[in-house]
Amino acid sequence: MTDDTETAADDDSGADVGHDLDAERTTAPMSDYSSRAVAIGALVALVGAAIAFGIPLLAVGV
Repeated sequence: MTDDTETAADDDSGADVGHDLDAERTTAPMSDYSSRAVAIGALVALVGAAIAFGIPLLAVGV
């Protein structure tokens, strides 16, 4: 038989997700990023868009 009792919110240790329960709320990105990281992300997005639109266009012969 399973235990259907609810655990108290005070018992939450944050260990299962790695959050510091006393810290203020933060949003992503959690750390700084460089211009190089932005450029790599833009390049990956452009390659992905080229693949997503290029392959279907080549398949229909346009």
